[in-house]
Parts: sequence; structure tokens; C-alpha cells
Amino acid sequence: MIPFSVLDLAPVTEGNTPTQAFANTLDLAQWTENLGYQRYWLAEHHNMPGIASAATAVLIGHVAGGTSRIRVGAGGIMLPNHAPLQVAEQFGTLASLYPGRIDLGLGRAPGTDQATARALRRYYDGAETFPNDVQELLAFFEPASPGQAVRAVPGAGVDVPVWLLGSSLFSAQLSAALGLPFAFASHFAPDAMDEALMLYRRDFKPSARLSQPYAMLGVNVVASETDREAKRLFTTQQQSFINLRRGRPGLIPPPIDDIETYWTPTERYGVERALACAIVGDADTVREGLAAFIARHRPDELMLTTNVFDHAARKRSFELAAQARLQLAADA
Repeated sequence: MIPFSVLDLAPVTEGNTPTQAFANTLDLAQWTENLGYQRYWLAEHHNMPGIASAATAVLIGHVAGGTSRIRVGAGGIMLPNHAPLQVAEQFGTLASLYPGRIDLGLGRAPGTDQATARALRRYYDGAETFPNDVQELLAFFEPASPGQAVRAVPGAGVDVPVWLLGSSLFSAQLSAALGLPFAFASHFAPDAMDEALMLYRRDFKPSARLSQPYAMLGVNVVASETDREAKRLFTTQQQSFINLRRGRPGLIPPPIDDIETYWTPTERYGVERALACAIVGDADTVREGLAAFIARHRPDELMLTTNVFDHAARKRSFELAAQARLQLAADA
């Protein structure tokens, strides 16, 4: 059975603080490590009150230090916000502290709004140079050459698997050309998923880092004791998407009984399209949904994200998903 992994945004729920969000993140990482998940990734976002993972490399170190086996990484670092050398140093440091456990996923969006992108300073100069920045970063992880003027210390010669992330065809094509693993953001932007996978697999060129294509897909999973309760829990994420599109991002809201009272028909269409890759229900519904998704798209790995309000319910959802994976493996 293919590996299951976790994507976490360190959500800050209404009534809580980033301090509690970080405690929940570490607790969830330890929980999913014990459940057999492959990796635990954190995403870089800025100026979003409900997302506390802006200092992504720092939080990765916190999670890696509190776990022992699960791979920990970035899903992803938004490279236009950073100098490649700084990223190489940060992840060279992490990989030196936690050998064999650190991943680096790279994205080319700023992960924020335009005003914040300007405050981050590099985005408007760097977005168009993303392919060159990726190759510069990869070079910093190679063993240093004699007389090399600039090297990543630590970083040079350190084993850091590098992934490209994307929600369009651009990163699929670049991943294929560079021979890197590819993660598609189907959990919030699924429209180009099938074409991106086709292009990546068709055009993949083996590299020293990867001999054959390896594609991971994001999927929203909310599992609970009943379909009704799972759908109610899912209204937290639906509200968050609506709030973001209304220009009012805030803390993560509690679930509501009737989402129809919250959105307009136009908003409903947009949210349902963005969250089309969502499997919501009880244990049987989630198992069947995962089986169908895997059979249709044939990913090499799934990355699950569960954005619900209650931390215990979130842990339970990942537990039910892990049980579904084991059942699918037994049925195979």
C-alpha cells in the first residue's frame, strides 16, 4: 500500500494562540508517527492569523526534535521569498541535526497577499527566476569544489531530498526536467491535477537524485464516527475558504450545523471546486473514498490534510485514515 503523509499548517483556532497551535502540531506529529505515517510537512504562509507556520524551518526543527522516526519537512518553502543560499544553510543545518529525516519541498508562489509579498522583499525580483533559483539551491547541496567561492555551511554534501510543489503545469514540467519528486496541491487547487501528472510522468528525466518519477497528491480527509459528524467538522475548512475569498482571513472557526446559511451559491461553487479532492465521512466512507482516489490517479504517495477545529477530532480523523490504509492493504 502506498505511504500516507501529513500536511500541517499549525492552525490557530478561535480562542487559542500560536503557542497552543505549536503544542498541537508536535502532539499531532507524535500521534501520526505512531500511526505509521511516512512524513510530516509544514507549509510556509504569511500574514494569515489562522496559520502559524510562517517560520517554517524553525517549526520543522521543533517537530523533528520531538519525534524520532517520521520524516519532517517543508511543504513547502516558497523559494521566491528567500535566497537559495539561506535555504540551503537552514535545511543543511536541519539535516545535520536530524540525518535522514528532513525533506525540502519548494514552491514558487509567495504564500501570501501582494502587500506582504512586497514586505518579504524578494518576491517581485525572484518569481520569474524560480527555475534558476532551484538549480542554484540544488548546487549548494552538492559537495563543495576546491576553490568554490560560496558554499553552504552546513549544506554542502548534505543529503536533503528536494521536491517541487505546484498546482499548475509549470512545476510538473520543471520537476520532470530536473528529475525531482513532485507534489501536486490537489487538496486546494485540483483543476490541473490529471494533466500535470501526465506531463510529469511522460517527460520525467532520471537524475542523480531520482531514477523514476515519484508523484504525491494532496487530499483533504475528514473522518469521524458518522458521515453527519464528519460533514459538520468539514464546515470549518469550508468557512475558512469563504473567509479568505471574502478578504477576511482570520482564526480557524468552529464548525457550524448548516453551511448553506453561510455561503452564497457562487461561493459554494468556488469552494466545492477548490475542495473537490475531499473525502469526508465515517470509516467506511473514507476507506471507499481513498480506494477510489488511489485507483483513479495512481499516486506514489498521498499527503492528507485535515483542517478541523477540535484537536482531538483532528487526531481521530488521522487515526481512522490510518486504519483505512491498513484495511486497503489487507484487501489488496
